[in-house]
Amino acid sequence: MKKIIILFSFLISIHTGYSQQLNEDSILHLVDVYINDTTQINKILNSLGNISEINPILDMKITQKLLVHAVNTKDKKKEARFLGGIGYDYRAFGNYAKAMEYLLRSTVVAEETGNEILIGYTKLNLAHIYKDQGDYQKAIKLYKGAEQIALASNKYESQSLVYMNLGYVYLYMNKIDSALMYEQHAYEICTRINYTDYLCNILESLGSIQGKMGNPSLALSYFNLSIKEAYKINSPRFKNQIYTSIAQYYHDANQNDSSLIYAKKAIDAVKNTAFSNKNIKAAKLLLEIYLKVNSDSALKYSEIYRIANDSMYSAKIIQQTQMMTFEDELRVQQIHSEKKQAEEQREQYIQFALIALAIVTLLILYLLLSRSFITNSRLIEFFGVIALLIVFEFLNLLLHPLLEKYTGHSPILMLLILVSIAALLVPIHHRVEKWATKKLVEKNKQVRLANAKKTIEKLENNS
Repeated sequence: MKKIIILFSFLISIHTGYSQQLNEDSILHLVDVYINDTTQINKILNSLGNISEINPILDMKITQKLLVHAVNTKDKKKEARFLGGIGYDYRAFGNYAKAMEYLLRSTVVAEETGNEILIGYTKLNLAHIYKDQGDYQKAIKLYKGAEQIALASNKYESQSLVYMNLGYVYLYMNKIDSALMYEQHAYEICTRINYTDYLCNILESLGSIQGKMGNPSLALSYFNLSIKEAYKINSPRFKNQIYTSIAQYYHDANQNDSSLIYAKKAIDAVKNTAFSNKNIKAAKLLLEIYLKVNSDSALKYSEIYRIANDSMYSAKIIQQTQMMTFEDELRVQQIHSEKKQAEEQREQYIQFALIALAIVTLLILYLLLSRSFITNSRLIEFFGVIALLIVFEFLNLLLHPLLEKYTGHSPILMLLILVSIAALLVPIHHRVEKWATKKLVEKNKQVRLANAKKTIEKLENNS
């Protein structure tokens, strides 16, 4: 009852506008209280809004607690999800080396579970890193992989995120038609399912696209809508991103006064927040403008630009992420090689099992149908057991990949399914064995009768 009162008070404080007064310690304490209750944890996280885009430091602290619990309870699915969440937060700080480290760990655990939705989630997060660092081809490849999984699993939110980011990538590559197509697709999905977490980003991108297409009124309309959505979410990062895009739009249109206003708003939006590294583009714009008119201001924004640039794009960070990427590519190649080898070996074992089953079956049929000698029923029983074991092993080899996929490598579920198959095979084997024994008895009688007739005939001839 005490827990319910605590949670109710927390939810009331959120909805009545007192969430800012609720300190991080209170929220983290609440997470500790409900750490074993997934439903209540989800309520807490939902009440905090899009926390990773509002306060990534708090989000990381919460996710770290949930990750430790997932590891302790051996919940691989949650472990993969929370590792990815921490990686996403490190990306928000501009720490791409740490982000890559956690996202690659998330990828490995997701692959262990065999859960396609989790694998799609890790592809999406990894693609963000490559997009941010300008490796657009790798980003597109990963986004396309995430898209296939999202389409197959009917995950509309994931689809919208994939299309939104593909639109960004193609916009950066100056492929405006492709960018427009993907952003419109993302916008259609978001409005259809009423998913607004990243609607401001889509509207911002559509504004930039319309600006590139020479439609100023449409561009500004989209930008204004985007700002309204960003303030609803209250994300410093989103505000910065949108103001930077507007500043870039005015800069491209040679309206430097307006560009200065929005570039400064972009910097102010993330001032004294965890997103201060996002100042890089706005500071660069201000630097370019002030270099022509005001040396003091140019010096000021030059320093802001240098600090932001070094934090995100230093040679050391780029080398670290490239090395991690290389190592992960080797890991993926090794996994593919091992899978291919295992598949070839499995096919070989299936062929051996079929050959062995064919030999045993033919031997049993020969013993049943042979009219030349009497066969012991125990011999039939022995070969029947051998045949049963071969059939079971054959089915195990044949169904094993499917069982791994649909059970998520769960030993208990796989064991239950195999036991169920065995439970079906044993009665069938019993009936077949009973039928074979009956046939054998009949055949043995016929052989004995035939032998007796031959003996009588010989005796009659001798007499």
